[in-house]
Amino acid sequence: MDATVDHYTVLGLPSGEEGANLTDKDFNKAYKSKALKLHPDKRRGDPNAASNFQQLRTSYDILKDEKARKLFDDLLRVKRDNERRQSQRDGKRRKMVSDLERRERDAFSPDPAAKGREEEDRIAKQLKDEIARIRALHAKKAVPGFDSKKENTNSGGGGGGGIDEEKVLKVSWEKDGEDYSADKLRELFSKFGEVEDVIRRNKKKCSAFVVMATKQGAVATIGNVIGHLANPLLVLPLKPAMPAESWGSPKSVEPEVPSKLFGSGYQAFEDSVLMKLQKAAAKQK
Repeated sequence: MDATVDHYTVLGLPSGEEGANLTDKDFNKAYKSKALKLHPDKRRGDPNAASNFQQLRTSYDILKDEKARKLFDDLLRVKRDNERRQSQRDGKRRKMVSDLERRERDAFSPDPAAKGREEEDRIAKQLKDEIARIRALHAKKAVPGFDSKKENTNSGGGGGGGIDEEKVLKVSWEKDGEDYSADKLRELFSKFGEVEDVIRRNKKKCSAFVVMATKQGAVATIGNVIGHLANPLLVLPLKPAMPAESWGSPKSVEPEVPSKLFGSGYQAFEDSVLMKLQKAAAKQK
């Protein structure tokens, strides 16, 4: 990742403090406008068309991602502070700052300039890691959310796709009752380990995918994440890491999972387990 690239400028947007106040709507509008001009199909004679369009997409992804954008804004802020500090070091100001730094070094205080460079390097590294995370997500799914064809291929044991299926959990619940947002699901599952991602399939389908950081964390959630008693969760591994009998589900509602479930058969299985969970919840009241 080139730390000198200003992603706001790539999209033709103002940078600095003004850029920090832009919204997703501003980014979407700017990206569409730039994409029409920079698309390789529109610039067949430009040898740099593909790389310029890729840079546009990368800058757009960074600014749309809340965590990556905050890190980039922090990096710009630190750079501005360092440049402002450097510009003040001339003439009498340079001598005053030099004397101050000498006294600070004598008192075993850290050098402000060195501290600023360390902070800039730290944030630049974090931003690089976030860019790698975003690219990894794009490698797993072509569009936001799980692709239904890819899901069916993975659940059949075909492999591919670059994602460790043993860390992915399929979560579902009844349509009528308590709804579960991505943040709520992350909160429930994070009690058993780090959660890498939560993907709601859509609002009409009461189901989601939860990607745990480790296989152990995925296994630990089976039978332990129940959710609301009024509308319990059904948690199943996308690809079991161990036999079904060792998932750890409560004995009163322990599902006996057939080796292969497809289509309506899988839906019927989910419905039956949800009914058992609701009966168990009613007995506890």
